[in-house]
Amino acid sequence: MPATNNERAIDAWAQPALKHFIEDVPEAARLFKQSHTSHIVESGITADQMVASMDAAGVERAMLCAWHRPGKSLTTNDEIAEIVARFPDRFVGVAAVNLEKPVEAVRELDRAVNRLGFKALRVIPWLWNRPPNDKLYYPLYVKCIELDVPFCTQVGHTGPLMPSEPGRPVPYLDEVALAFPELKIVGGHIGYPWTDEMISVAWKHENVFIDTSAHLPRYYPPQLIHFMKSYGREKVLFATNFPQLPFEKCMEQVRALDLADDVRAAFLRENALRVFKLS
Repeated sequence: MPATNNERAIDAWAQPALKHFIEDVPEAARLFKQSHTSHIVESGITADQMVASMDAAGVERAMLCAWHRPGKSLTTNDEIAEIVARFPDRFVGVAAVNLEKPVEAVRELDRAVNRLGFKALRVIPWLWNRPPNDKLYYPLYVKCIELDVPFCTQVGHTGPLMPSEPGRPVPYLDEVALAFPELKIVGGHIGYPWTDEMISVAWKHENVFIDTSAHLPRYYPPQLIHFMKSYGREKVLFATNFPQLPFEKCMEQVRALDLADDVRAAFLRENALRVFKLS
């Protein structure tokens, strides 16, 4: 079923499907196997194929993130910028930096935003085994506030075979939001199995949001759907974590949710437009 005009989506978390991804992030191999999408990353998908898949699903734009882990850049900001330059109406750059070198990281974030036009920073705590209240993040938070871009991160357990503790919303994200109330924070992966914690942090702090990446809509926890429909209508953003989850499957399942038109529009598109300051 094709998407209608009020079902157009902005995907808050996606990345290119590159052949070398599993080699660079072997911890994630089991996650892709369990999601039945190993074939996608093993064969790779071009940017053109990705756009075709977005068209079929009704995904207007995707926040496309670079990846950096200790000692290695997996997908560079410049590689993401090249894809965005080819499809400026379909992709928006999300920066990655070397967390363990804070001065270099701040400079690279500044370059990514001011020269490459990126709209956010993403740091994935389990890659570094450092929760978001670690001192190495703090210079980046100040820079995000200065540049007026969100800090995006992963919350909840890790599907990849790494420790889950750095993904707990409480106390880690709560402490960050208290220390940096101006910082816009987007917690990806819904915080499961601590979804109630993530909802409470998003309710408590004006600038904390949740994205639904890495979870198929039919498996969204009931409390998250209630939050979306009621007092959290402006707090939850649609996301896939492509290529782990396909655009088409996620969008089909969103349409099957019992969401009022205004709730669906906020979830799929309007909240992302506001949080990432997209035009």
